[in-house]
Amino acid sequence: MPSRKLPVPIAAMAIAALLAGCAGGSAGAPAAPIDPQADVSGEITVWSWDVAATALKRLGSEYESSHPGTKITVVDVGYDNAYDKLSVGFKAGSGLPDIVSIETDRAPGYITEFPKGFADLTPVIGDKQADFDPSKWSASSNGDGQILVAPWDSGTVGLFYRSDYLAAAGIDPASLSTWDDLVVAGEKIKSTTGHTLMSIDVSSGATFSMMLQQQGEGLFNSDGEITVSSPRAVKALTLLKGMNDKGLIKNVKGWDGRVTATKDGDSAVHPEAVWWTGTLTGEMPELAQKFGVTELPGFTASGARTSNNGGSGLAIPSQAKNPNLAASFVAWTLADTTNQVSMMKTEGLFPSYLPALADPYFQQPDPYFSGEKVYELFATETAKIPSISYTSDNAKAQDMVANAVVASVINGADPQKTLDDVANQIANATGRKIAN
Repeated sequence: MPSRKLPVPIAAMAIAALLAGCAGGSAGAPAAPIDPQADVSGEITVWSWDVAATALKRLGSEYESSHPGTKITVVDVGYDNAYDKLSVGFKAGSGLPDIVSIETDRAPGYITEFPKGFADLTPVIGDKQADFDPSKWSASSNGDGQILVAPWDSGTVGLFYRSDYLAAAGIDPASLSTWDDLVVAGEKIKSTTGHTLMSIDVSSGATFSMMLQQQGEGLFNSDGEITVSSPRAVKALTLLKGMNDKGLIKNVKGWDGRVTATKDGDSAVHPEAVWWTGTLTGEMPELAQKFGVTELPGFTASGARTSNNGGSGLAIPSQAKNPNLAASFVAWTLADTTNQVSMMKTEGLFPSYLPALADPYFQQPDPYFSGEKVYELFATETAKIPSISYTSDNAKAQDMVANAVVASVINGADPQKTLDDVANQIANATGRKIAN
């Protein structure tokens, strides 16, 4: 689902503080194995929020109709309270429902901190690994290869652009193959139209993280070592700093700042996830036929042309009272083309389930984008999202990295030195080694 988060430093500190108090892992025994052949009946309760809860309520009623003797109760717990409730429930080993929503970037922390806290979903979806967004599958599995959070929706990233601004500057969007190409185009757009290239919230660190994942790297490697001072990280931060030094970035504050800047037409391009489509069409109908979408520029001509921002999954706590019914509902909802397409059409949740992306719905031209097949582009790119490694310290590290991004991009600090410094900070705070 779209990332509706607190500013990253606040959100990271909040969740890090919650998980820091849970270092002992989850209370209670591991979940009993799920039986995919079990006759399901009875009731389950599901926790989610916003449009995700709406989708689950709708599909819950359909599941009940096709599975007599079952009842699906969906509770919208609200985003602001969700992770407080999850952390407390996992630590106590009680108080959680049969199914919970967890965002993809939060899942690895919970999986690591609460190794006994989840039911293994391998019996019901393990044979469908190739059918899911690979970046989501890897983030939702443990070190033993068990899938503990079923991937739901993806935040596949592309490059939204103001077609009128590019046309005025004589820029063909198909020519924007690399970030270097985009910087050159940005300088021409600014000199021709007066508009900056991008409006982003530098302090969130989100654009830096997106650029890092595009290169197949996270804040940590698969051995749990710190990689924020790697050559790829330096390349991403140097790129952002260079853009700002050239006056190509407008620094805005939070979600509202980004929406306002887009409404006002401040900048020419927006590297963002597929769910930005809904923001444009829903909040800015007056800008219809002024936007187009293309692949994200690569760091090299042959490099990945997408990344990820947002998305979530469904997990079954080990304390679930009816795990077999919960597993049946999760698989029926998420590993099913018809249901995934219905959630895209009705609630705007872009599928992580790749077979759904072959549905004709994703081939339709979109009038808002002058007839472009916008969803076809994102459907093609979803399977290409680079996978990265997460650890239980991601939230804590993200806070420090966001501050480092500000120090370099806004305050002019040297990217290599800044990232070396933050790597040492993370090492001191977590006890982890810095990768060679």
